Amino acid sequence: MGPDPAVAAVRLAVRRVLADLPQGALVLAACSGGADSLALAGALAFEAPRAGHLAAGVTIDHNLQDGSGGRADGVVRTMADLGLDPSGSIAVTVDGPGGPEKAARDARYRALDAAAGRLGAAAVLLGHTQDDQAETVLLGLARGSGARSLSGMPTVFHHPAATGDSEGVRSVRYLRPLLDLDRGTTRRACEAMGLEPWDDPHNVDPAYARVRVRHQALPALEKALGPGVTEALARTAKMLRDDADALDELAAQAYAELEAPEDGYTVAVRLEGLGDLHRAVRTRVMRMAAIKAGSPPGTLAAVHVDAVDRLVTAWHGQRHVDLPGGLRAVRRYGKLLFGPV
Repeated sequence: MGPDPAVAAVRLAVRRVLADLPQGALVLAACSGGADSLALAGALAFEAPRAGHLAAGVTIDHNLQDGSGGRADGVVRTMADLGLDPSGSIAVTVDGPGGPEKAARDARYRALDAAAGRLGAAAVLLGHTQDDQAETVLLGLARGSGARSLSGMPTVFHHPAATGDSEGVRSVRYLRPLLDLDRGTTRRACEAMGLEPWDDPHNVDPAYARVRVRHQALPALEKALGPGVTEALARTAKMLRDDADALDELAAQAYAELEAPEDGYTVAVRLEGLGDLHRAVRTRVMRMAAIKAGSPPGTLAAVHVDAVDRLVTAWHGQRHVDLPGGLRAVRRYGKLLFGPV
């Protein structure tokens, strides 16, 4: 008799991503103790040795609740009991700009980058599910931040991670194997594996935008439009990601062709040819130029890029456009120039 269908589904998802890793690689599961990441850890512990890989686990203690250290210790024991070796916890300090959710996420990824670099992990597995993807799409829609935001979370992405040795800094691959599975599946998998997940009270706190989307917006959409909204949003995200990747590739090619000597500025792009590009490609070129000049991607918004676009397509003698990061864009001598104020 085979495993429970939910267990089989989670294991299959993990098995598929492990197949792309080099033989003997160390794979690190990021486990909060919630149902999604706990099911992921259990599946990795089962699948990694069968695929010829090593499996380790780490949990991040955000120090945001009383008793968080004890809970982290419990997650470490669970991971060790599953066979993830080594298993450990990392305590972080959550602070910084952008609100508590962003600060916690930034602190978490810094810790995971460091752990992956120290252990030499070939990949870090994250337990985000189809439900998380749908929530991310709705949050992006509310921000009005374009196709890239609506494309949700990628299945694969990379962060730099310090190795702590002569290799210096290398890229760590992050994988989200569960994006096609829903939360119900991961919770059933935990029950079938005899794992008891921890339900973070922050996940029901309406002070957080994601919680309001999860418990108010998505249920309202399901009630108004019928079942299947979550799956449809996740499916839309996958299609939009393909489109955004293609447009970004075209924009990168155009940028390489149009980049010019800087004339005392940080970045310069030739106007000849820029205005002929499709707007979807042209605005991406401008965004690339602004970011290369030093404008922070997280605060460089569509309104800024639109204003720069008007220097090209609706030029009426405007002097410049101010950009986040203390930069400005200027039209001069047949070029679009980006540099500090």
